[in-house]
Amino acid sequence: MLTSIVRYLRRFLGCEPAASAARSPSGEDSQSTPGRLQLGWVTDVGQVRDHNEDTALVFTAVQDGDDEYPGFGLFVVADGMGGHRAGEVASSLAARTAVHQITRQSYLPSLLGSERDASHPALTEVLIDAMQAANKAVSEDVPGSGTTLICALVLGTQAYIAHVGDSRAYALTDSGLEQITQDHSIVERLIASGQLTREEAVDHPQRNVLYRAVGQSSTLEVETHVRKIRPGEYLLLCSDGLWDLVGDEDIVDLIRAATSPQRACENLVAAANEAGGRDNITAILWRSPLG
Repeated sequence: MLTSIVRYLRRFLGCEPAASAARSPSGEDSQSTPGRLQLGWVTDVGQVRDHNEDTALVFTAVQDGDDEYPGFGLFVVADGMGGHRAGEVASSLAARTAVHQITRQSYLPSLLGSERDASHPALTEVLIDAMQAANKAVSEDVPGSGTTLICALVLGTQAYIAHVGDSRAYALTDSGLEQITQDHSIVERLIASGQLTREEAVDHPQRNVLYRAVGQSSTLEVETHVRKIRPGEYLLLCSDGLWDLVGDEDIVDLIRAATSPQRACENLVAAANEAGGRDNITAILWRSPLG
């Protein structure tokens, strides 16, 4: 925990550059945070693109001892757009801005023993504020670009999720894979209105066109969810490079067959690449503690 805090504070104070994207961490033993957090993550360029416009950012902390604190996890996926260089700059900036805002308002005060009460904003409001800050940063610093952005703040077994675009959050339960978020795409809107079927959407010319994304407008409507992830269940965040090429049943099978969340992420990305890998691919997978 101390190492994570020191690294964050050094970056916060400008003493160390922040990582703009997380590739899969090295070494199987490093894939799971000690204590209550079991997780993995991978971001990959895919088989077609010549650079990666996705960003994965993971910030975790675990405190054990006399003064225990529930496992804290902050997981972010951003899928940039806007042409060469602009997309990866937008996704990195959005992810870093959001994590800075969320940790400053939700986690750092707890280090000094500040209990959340009526004077503190609700955690969903913290997430919305962070998304708005990311929108402002991208609009001002990378004009003409944009990015999807999904943030999941995990405290214990409770997940708070904020989302814009078509990167997704899923819960894997005993009943199967459940999509938590809704895609903010033209095709999804046509499906919801009954003008298009899911089968027709697969080959629709506007299937990748978003009507809501970070950096596209001065105002931003943010979708939020609060979800309890029961012991042993999984929370998956991913970009469309994964879900567009790997079906729900295959995602379930790959996660359940894996020996760890990290191995599951690696297998999910491999499956997307085997299916053509026509886009960048990012996955973050967290398993709720068993108790």
